[in-house]
Order: sequence, then structure tokens, then C-alpha cells
Amino acid sequence: MGSFDSYADAQAAVDMLSDKSDFPVAELTIVGVDLMEVEHVVGRLTWGRVIAGGAASGAWMGLFFGMLLGIFSENFISPIFLGMLMGVVFGIVASAVPYAASRGRRDFTTRTQIVAGRYDVLCTPAHAAEARDAIARFSFSSSHRNDN
Repeated sequence: MGSFDSYADAQAAVDMLSDKSDFPVAELTIVGVDLMEVEHVVGRLTWGRVIAGGAASGAWMGLFFGMLLGIFSENFISPIFLGMLMGVVFGIVASAVPYAASRGRRDFTTRTQIVAGRYDVLCTPAHAAEARDAIARFSFSSSHRNDN
């Protein structure tokens, strides 16, 4: 039916077809094609950030387990503090050991994302011609390519 450079344009095409009350939108599919893994560098890792991150995640885990133990204890507060303290220690060790083992080979943080080179809107053969004609009449940005 059509190919689009952005997901937003493909979604707009499907939305336009869904606005037509008689078109069966359940017959449509948006497919991401030419998938790529994009890794964005977010920042530099330092010992301070590694230790702080490990302590924070360990504290949350310790809080969770401390609350679970506190429910069954006469003193609700003590297990929480003990759990958080143990969680901080474990979190620091669990994050510092791999960072030390890397020896600076990967001392930055990243965010990974899967993106598509294009987005194809597909339809079952029974309704493909109707959908293709409707999309061709609809005014899209220049990123629309009518493949069929």
C-alpha cells in the first residue's frame, strides 16, 4: 500500500483509514523494515557514578525486602533499615566489581534503541486497492512513497 520514512506518517495513514467508518482497520499492519540498532552515548562513567548508582539500586532492593520482612516482624522499622543497609553494600559491590573488571574499556553509558529505515503499511488483498487509493488521495508529507 505505502511506505513511509517515519512511524508518525504511517500511523497518520492508518488513522486516516480508521476515520472512514466503512474501512476494516483490523486488516492493516504497520511493519518496520530495515531495522537498525542505534546506541546513543549518554554520559561518562566514573567511580562516583558507579558507586552512587549501585548504592541507589541496592537501597531500593533492600527497602523492598526490608518491608517484606517488616510485615512479619514485631518491629517494622528495624528490618527496613537493615535491609536498606545490606542492599546498599550489596549494590555497591555488585556494580563496582564489573566496572573494575572492565579496566576502562567501556567507561561510558549508552541508551540502545531499535529504529526502522522505513515503515510499510500493509493490508489484506481484499481491501488493499481501496486502502492504497485512499492513502494516495490523502495529503502526506514528502516522506510518503507509494510502492504499489
